[in-house]
Amino acid sequence: MPRKARFNSVADEQQDHHGVAAVDRALTILLAFEEGDASLSLIELAQRTKLYKSTVLRMLASLIHSRLVQRLEDRRYGLGPEISRLQSIYAASFSLDRFVMPVLRELVTATGESAAYHVTQGNARLCLYRVDSPQPIRDHIKAGDLLPLDRGAGGRVLTAFGTAFSKGLPRETRAQLAQIRKDGYFGGIGDRAAGVGGISAPVFDKHRALAGAVTLTMPAHRFDNAYVVYVVDAARRIGEFL
Repeated sequence: MPRKARFNSVADEQQDHHGVAAVDRALTILLAFEEGDASLSLIELAQRTKLYKSTVLRMLASLIHSRLVQRLEDRRYGLGPEISRLQSIYAASFSLDRFVMPVLRELVTATGESAAYHVTQGNARLCLYRVDSPQPIRDHIKAGDLLPLDRGAGGRVLTAFGTAFSKGLPRETRAQLAQIRKDGYFGGIGDRAAGVGGISAPVFDKHRALAGAVTLTMPAHRFDNAYVVYVVDAARRIGEFL
């Protein structure tokens, strides 16, 4: 019989009581690989999973059989070719709207205002996704519309966090964009169109590269700085999916 561990493994600490313990342990071996790990030794896998080496070897046998892990010539272990096949299937099925649209809908529900996701397109910004406010008085931007990059909350944020945000811009504008970078968002009224207010926050991918901006728009008389926290949180959540 396998020895009973003197301490909890990672699988024990994170176990789902409705799942299968052996599967949980095998998955912790796969999850032990981190960015930058070309291969891991048996000792490293045991340390990261907090499993006995004998247990890790049994799990590895199954993972190697299913091509999820491969044993290398130097007797270390790396991820197997089946991982690449699954990743390609996932990438083919990935659609950004599956993640962006639910977050935008929740933002509209929380604030009652219109929410959009903008990306930079040349010298403009593209409204890639949009969820309208349920209120009759609102701005009427649609998904697919091109908007200025140098005006409006979304444009200010995309310019401020873009890689070349300060090139060729007046000193006053550069100071404003630097403040946006410091604050982590922009909010204002009448920046793109008179009577329209907006709050926008940047979306970053896992490499901290700018991916887009979440923007909330509303008539000027409904502008509320209390919405900043909702916009920033929505941007953060979308970034986690990227």
